[in-house]
Amino acid sequence: MSRLLQERAVHVVGIGMHPYQFPSETPYVHLGLTAIREALKDAGLQWPQVQAAFVGTAAIGMAAGRVMLRHLGSTGLSVTQVENASASGSSAFRLACQAVASGEHEIVLTVGVDKTGHARRASGSDGLSTLSPTSNLPVAKFALLARRYLRDGGLDVEALARVAVKNHGNASLNPYAQFRKPRTLEQVLASPKVAGELTVQQCCPRGEGAAAVIVASAAAIARLGLARSRSPRVIASVSTSEKLGRGDVPPIVDMVRESSLAALEQAGIAASDLNMVELHDAFSIEEIVYGEAIGVSQPGEGAHDLARGDTAIGGRCAVNASGGLIGMGHPIGPTGIGQIAEITRQMRSEATGRQHPNTRLAMAHMIGLGSVAIAHVLQKTD
Repeated sequence: MSRLLQERAVHVVGIGMHPYQFPSETPYVHLGLTAIREALKDAGLQWPQVQAAFVGTAAIGMAAGRVMLRHLGSTGLSVTQVENASASGSSAFRLACQAVASGEHEIVLTVGVDKTGHARRASGSDGLSTLSPTSNLPVAKFALLARRYLRDGGLDVEALARVAVKNHGNASLNPYAQFRKPRTLEQVLASPKVAGELTVQQCCPRGEGAAAVIVASAAAIARLGLARSRSPRVIASVSTSEKLGRGDVPPIVDMVRESSLAALEQAGIAASDLNMVELHDAFSIEEIVYGEAIGVSQPGEGAHDLARGDTAIGGRCAVNASGGLIGMGHPIGPTGIGQIAEITRQMRSEATGRQHPNTRLAMAHMIGLGSVAIAHVLQKTD
């Protein structure tokens, strides 16, 4: 993938969203088509010009893509459905980039769309008994990780709650976010406890929504007269999965470190070069430890950087300027593609009300249940 992205540039030329929202009776087809039509309009493209589509979804059911896309016209394009838990959208985006970088196609759509209700985890059907009924519950795992982080760092619970305060504040400025109200430290701490020190407002909601991104080759941009300066380039794409634990570092944190390092090496940059990061903050502790694993913060400094405002919009490196999973929402299939849309919007200086200045290099990092990790690095195009 590294060589392909260097030899044949891949650019994001169109983005579109349906706002993330609480479960409703809105058909998924309406959610998805809203995002796709917005992305086509944003790119200045017509549907017949799209040559392939990758559809990220985890909870709707089989063959959701063709059922939705036929309403735009039956053009005979390639349609592939991608399921990779929370990383479904990120995986679909990676495949779209591969399709353009390999030269197979010039214009490719990736869309994430999901509703709640139908997802079943394969881990519950593997035929093996578990040591505890909570052993596969993410909230239990991250509550334990949070407790250890606070203990080792000599920190109080406010260190965790500041993640939710920042991300709910960012989401309140994002018209596509599920939560649109800023929260104070007192409100976050006073919300009901879920597990350990994690309160409700430090945990992401499940919801529904859609996000769409169109990628194109440099040749297609030139041939069709698309706006190159509004089309960030994808300069790294990495996919990994969890290894056996080593030493005292939780395997999922090691996975984030290795996947982000591989993406940075592929991009030829250092973590200190990143201006913004969109990452998987399903629980507040994740933003802190993953930020350290990526290299945005030094080990043990994540909570301190957050308290100083280093990871806020306008800070040294904005983390989850969209509001992240905690504030913007986590409808599963669209989440990773929504990260790409936010980075693109920031690089175009079109993130009205929440613009992070001078965003030139950014990483989108997503985790899927299992665990898997998908990392992309984007660069602003002049």
